[in-house]
Amino acid sequence: MTLQLGIVGLPNTGKSTLYNALTRAGAAVAPYPFTTIDPNVGVAVIRDPRLTALADIVQPERLIPATIEIVDIAGLVRGAHRGEGLGNQFLGHIRNVDAVLIVARCFDDPDTPHPYGRIDPLEDMEILELELALADLGTIERRLEKSRAAAKANPREFAAELHALENIKDVLQQGTPAIDWATSHDRLDLVGQWGLLTTKPRLLVANVSERDLPGGGPSAELVEKHAAARHTESIVICAQTEMDLADWPPDEANLYLQELGVVSRGLDQVTAAGYRLLGLITFFTITGGHEVRAWPIPRGTPAPAAAGRVHTDMERGFVRAEVLPLNDLLSAGSWVSARESGRVRVEGRSYLVQDGDVIHFRFAV
Repeated sequence: MTLQLGIVGLPNTGKSTLYNALTRAGAAVAPYPFTTIDPNVGVAVIRDPRLTALADIVQPERLIPATIEIVDIAGLVRGAHRGEGLGNQFLGHIRNVDAVLIVARCFDDPDTPHPYGRIDPLEDMEILELELALADLGTIERRLEKSRAAAKANPREFAAELHALENIKDVLQQGTPAIDWATSHDRLDLVGQWGLLTTKPRLLVANVSERDLPGGGPSAELVEKHAAARHTESIVICAQTEMDLADWPPDEANLYLQELGVVSRGLDQVTAAGYRLLGLITFFTITGGHEVRAWPIPRGTPAPAAAGRVHTDMERGFVRAEVLPLNDLLSAGSWVSARESGRVRVEGRSYLVQDGDVIHFRFAV
């Protein structure tokens, strides 16, 4: 199953610019609201130095990095939960993604008007969070109505659910994300069944002007403090600069960013944070020395399911997994040497794949 990371925010925050920088997909970018109507879906490459180190040993013909899907979702405005702007489309699309990047506008550009006439990232984030909470409140109220009706015939069966729904309703009415209640009460499994928008893992992205790099300035500091209060991460990026540099030779792009004081590419920060939000790890395969490939999977994936990412036949006919941690392979110098020194392990169906495993799957056709 492909996991998706949705880019959300108010109109003219730089969402589509960030999407283009991540995916090089060329989505329309213009200085007016609702440039994005239907969601754009693209693929972002996860640049992983471990893959390069593995390729240096194997010298494959092909090198295939891990990827994640990125969805550029239409901008949100006040009243989205009532259908204002493209509200219904926005809320429907965000419901389908697994985690969200919330882009907060921290740059001033007279050619790109802000929908509310001023640059205030805190107000922007509060508008977005309030609209998501109000949309969830509507979902909970509808669920409460159905559960109360069902509880008349069997009150004991629905008592716990009604109690949870009432608590979440109170939380949402205060403008607090449902995930705060679910986490503190260890009920993520329960709220996950209701498709609540405020339970999505999130990353706050302070989109700044190039002149404010690397720190981002006062506006980015506000985003960072807001993220800390929400127990999540934030990063600083100039989406326009990253998009402009996307087609530059990597060495030249890195040199330019170094001159700006940027130590790590913003795109790498976004994809790495997205990986963490989605709870992903990476395992590697070597196909006859011809191909080295990185595979993203959810943490805690058993070996047969990981084999199924490579090919469905491998999962159906799974026999065993021959596993070698990447660091052991790098120190041994080759798979053959690692096997001869007894470093290659044989694992069965119950084995949970670990980040950095290099795996050869054995299966019966």
